[in-house]
Amino acid sequence: MKTLTKAEEQIMHILWDLKEGIVKQVVEGFNQPQPAYTTVATVLKVLGKKGFVAHKKIGNTYLFSPAISKKEYTRYQFSSLLKNYFNGSFPKMAMFFAKENNLTIEELERVMKMAESELNKDEL
Repeated sequence: MKTLTKAEEQIMHILWDLKEGIVKQVVEGFNQPQPAYTTVATVLKVLGKKGFVAHKKIGNTYLFSPAISKKEYTRYQFSSLLKNYFNGSFPKMAMFFAKENNLTIEELERVMKMAESELNKDEL
């Protein structure tokens, strides 16, 4: 899987929220100032070539939909971050974020309980 540019990622977030949409709907998903219609259409075409977006022709327009889920892309991004910046060590990554965000012991314990709860859900 490839990493997305910032513009590509913005469009993917809008498309993930929409589930599917035409270029005009994607443009409307942006805050002001909105990018040009042609710019969004071009980025959607690139995302299609990269395998992130699927499309089907409906009349004179195309309906775009995500070809990869947000969860899949998030998993890839975090795995890449963990591998490339923390030598594959989740505890090192967790400690980095804890220090950067000045988490208290109580907050760390809450995070650990939430993680344990989520792991237990996956086991069911």
